[in-house]
Amino acid sequence: MANERLRGAITKSGLSLDQVAEQLGVSAKTVERWVNEPKRQPYHRFKYAAASLLRCEMSYLWPDERTSAQVTEAGNAELIKLYPHRSVVPNRLWPQLYARASRHFDVLVYSGFWLTEDAAFHHIVKEKSAAGARIRFMLGDPESAAVAVRGKDEGIGGAMSSKIRNALVNYASLFQLPGVEFRLHSTTLYNSIYRADDEMLANGHLYGVGAYMAPVLHIQRVPGGELFDAYAESVERVWETARPISSPTDLGAPDA
Repeated sequence: MANERLRGAITKSGLSLDQVAEQLGVSAKTVERWVNEPKRQPYHRFKYAAASLLRCEMSYLWPDERTSAQVTEAGNAELIKLYPHRSVVPNRLWPQLYARASRHFDVLVYSGFWLTEDAAFHHIVKEKSAAGARIRFMLGDPESAAVAVRGKDEGIGGAMSSKIRNALVNYASLFQLPGVEFRLHSTTLYNSIYRADDEMLANGHLYGVGAYMAPVLHIQRVPGGELFDAYAESVERVWETARPISSPTDLGAPDA
């Protein structure tokens, strides 16, 4: 049976299949399959985009999906606490967070320099390494264009690159630990993300100010929630494109 609700919403919108496809960034054949072969449902990002374009609830177009109110309710349950600035987050929270990690221990930053000077954090890394955890550090490539832009945006220029190099030096003793991996990324980083299993701290980046003045979300994964997974997926995308390094001075070729 075809998805008559989707067909009707497209007809009501006055858009053709080609126009819908163009707006969503897919082929007209793909949209046609969504209508005529309901078992071949779009990815969530296309469902959201289609619902917005057609001015319908996603749960109306695809009845097995939750309503916006249900998604919002689950998202609220994911939020443990909102800190207006990273500077007001208790220093002990980062070591406490990572002390609970057993499956995921991720640090995604440009420099995260302040964390490199936290003795308690270094102790947790060594403890988790000895316990067999996989620990992933993703720092900005100090020679990349993204880091240069971030330094300029914060008003510190080349100091951002220097902070990353100094952070790597501070992490020197961690490079050879079992299970500890370091990679350099060249992405435009919208959040610094600190993940420990199903809990994380997400420090937003705001134009013109340092990350220490930007908000931090303390969130957790809950059944039906989408916020945590959205951040976690972004970590994986950065990890996949970042390049491994074996020492604080193993910076490789500059970013073109």
